[in-house]
Amino acid sequence: MDTIIEYGGISLLSIITIFLFIAAITSKKEKENRATKILFVSFVILLSLNLIYYILPNNLKIIASIIIFSITLLALILIFFPNSKKEKRGYQKPKQQIDERLIMFSRNELKEGTERFDDFYKLYPSLLDGDNKFRKNAGLLSVQSKFYEPISYGMANATFFTVEQFKSSVNFPEKEMKNNIDSEKISQFIKTWAKKLGAHSAGICKLQNYHLYSVHGRGDIYGKTVENKHKFAFAFTVEMDKEHIDAAPQGATVVESAQQYLHAGNIAMQIAAFINSLGHGARAHIDGDYEVVCPLVAKDAGLGEIGRMGILITPQLGPRVRIGVITTDIPLITDDSNFASDVTDFCVQCKKCAVACPAQAISFNNREEIKGVLRWQINQEACFNYWTISGTDCARCISVCPYSHENNWLHNMVRTGLKTSSGFRKTAVLLDDLLYGKKPKPKATPDYIQL
Repeated sequence: MDTIIEYGGISLLSIITIFLFIAAITSKKEKENRATKILFVSFVILLSLNLIYYILPNNLKIIASIIIFSITLLALILIFFPNSKKEKRGYQKPKQQIDERLIMFSRNELKEGTERFDDFYKLYPSLLDGDNKFRKNAGLLSVQSKFYEPISYGMANATFFTVEQFKSSVNFPEKEMKNNIDSEKISQFIKTWAKKLGAHSAGICKLQNYHLYSVHGRGDIYGKTVENKHKFAFAFTVEMDKEHIDAAPQGATVVESAQQYLHAGNIAMQIAAFINSLGHGARAHIDGDYEVVCPLVAKDAGLGEIGRMGILITPQLGPRVRIGVITTDIPLITDDSNFASDVTDFCVQCKKCAVACPAQAISFNNREEIKGVLRWQINQEACFNYWTISGTDCARCISVCPYSHENNWLHNMVRTGLKTSSGFRKTAVLLDDLLYGKKPKPKATPDYIQL
């Protein structure tokens, strides 16, 4: 029996040592230098303990083995034993629509001296002084902005120009002749095709009133009531490259942001056109031309949860995604959308996005009831004001979020623990801060952009 305990102890210690070595190699591939150093040092320490174990007297080997077994068992219980807290109040459906004229992109397009400008600030006079502050800044993608450099800004402008070309064709009205296709088959088909086109995840929900903006806030249809009679919404995500996002808030992040808006728009346009070829009405919702609040649609389509930073947190990529949406009248099968209390509980513990936010626009507090809904509310004015100073869409909150780590075996193991154990979520916050820092520094811009 003693021999079994001895060999079991050294075997377990060896497995943990090998695990740390492989984790260090994985972090090296991810270019996470701090994590690599800490994991490698931990590997060396455990490797030394392996050698020390062999020279211990038998009685001490047994004691050491019992200690190793106990620590490992506690760790496994912490990671895999389901002990999540059940929140009394989970996801609550919004009770009101959002007026698109109130979002910062719409307010940024208002020109002083125009009728539209005067009418808006007659309706919302309290917003004028604050909005005039960001109008004094350089502006998004401006040559006078903080992070301006010609290559990344030129790339982003070129991509946004390309997105703009879709806007005249986003609506596909229904036709008199419709093909009768099985709802389940067509639902599965468009999900599969979206992923073939490059989507990371996809889901379907019924289109709800609160998904839609109440009033248009941009372009020629500014001020008009949003009239979308579609019954279903198809939502999907596309991945934003981690190397680009890790450089946030420098120019590389707006390059990737623009590229994935284009990618999402391209997928949405193709699928909407395909649905229309079957005779059904469809509308692609793309950057700068939305009738829906994309995170709310994606949440209800089962693609993720709304986190502290106010955007969608997906299971495998965290907030490192852009969202595309198609609304349609073709009959579809909807997906389940369960409230992921593990995400909100982790956000309660973590607060890394709030710490790292250069605009201090993200709340450190717990969720609050706002207009009848329990949620976090970012300060959109402070956030956008920083964008107009930096010249980019920042993305610091996305880059530092622990859920944004690479989609690989190491981080997926952690994500498994986050789902099952509230104790592990507390531990994971400490480990992430140790390995990556509570306020990680922005990484270098990808080499190819640095001409």
